[in-house]
Amino acid sequence: MKFNRQTTLRSQATVTGVGVHSGSPVSLTLGPASIDAGFIFIRTGADGIERRVPAVAKSVTSTEFATVLGDQQGPLVSTAEHVLAALRGIGVDNATIEIDGPEVPIMDGSSTAFVAAIDQAGIVEQSAARRFIQVLKPVRVKRGEAFGELRPYGRGLRVEVEIDFANPVIGHQDYALDLNPETFRREISRARTFGCLNDVAKLWRAGFARGASFENSMVFDDERLLNVGGLRYADECARHKVLDAIGDLALAGLPLIGGYHSVCGGHKLNHAVLSALMADRTAWRVVEGQPASRPRSQGEAVGGMVGGMVAAYGPNVS
Repeated sequence: MKFNRQTTLRSQATVTGVGVHSGSPVSLTLGPASIDAGFIFIRTGADGIERRVPAVAKSVTSTEFATVLGDQQGPLVSTAEHVLAALRGIGVDNATIEIDGPEVPIMDGSSTAFVAAIDQAGIVEQSAARRFIQVLKPVRVKRGEAFGELRPYGRGLRVEVEIDFANPVIGHQDYALDLNPETFRREISRARTFGCLNDVAKLWRAGFARGASFENSMVFDDERLLNVGGLRYADECARHKVLDAIGDLALAGLPLIGGYHSVCGGHKLNHAVLSALMADRTAWRVVEGQPASRPRSQGEAVGGMVGGMVAAYGPNVS
């Protein structure tokens, strides 16, 4: 595949599960979308009326424990980050995400089920060149001890995350990744969401985590991980934060060429940094990938994409 052209899904694939915060059953179907469509959430209500919301930064209505997207009618879908991470991480540019409930199913707490759905549907190349948002200068947001920064980086998207939890089992962890489909599958896609046992009652009182279980979340007390089977990676918590960041940064609307560094952050900080970038038109530009002269693997395409950038676009990206 010439992955410097845009891609979409060949067919549809469906996953079913429950929402980690709502606890409600939900079905989600990934499907093809047209050139330059990006990622579009589609939800049909009980009245049969369909609502469509593009997965872009301006659609974010909340970032409390999850990324929530909506429009002037209100929230449409919660916990969007894991499916968006899978689409962006595997190299899909345009897709529809049909959902029959208020929240993306949590599945096993990672992106594994969404990657499998993408593989089932298949990825096909489209006729238009792939476009990217290239970061031109550093943009930084600081909130107390936490900060996040997007900066220029010449080899696609690099995500660096540091976390430091009071819980001694989690503690300080860091992880860095140059994103391409192979590294996403191998290093990030299986990392699960996590929480601390002493926070559960507080989350329940706030209306969150009603669907959380040992089947879809890592749960720690002050001495150990409580899940049977243990960790998938020694630094799984940091890797999951990288997964979340990839999903949140997918709301740029196009793949990013830049480096993202987050310290003690989360959805709120990820969104704040991306919004700060998009608000400064001197900090980024849209560039286009040159069509390849021969088919290339995903790894070749991503690794060499900056050398194929040939044109800067105008100021508007949707």
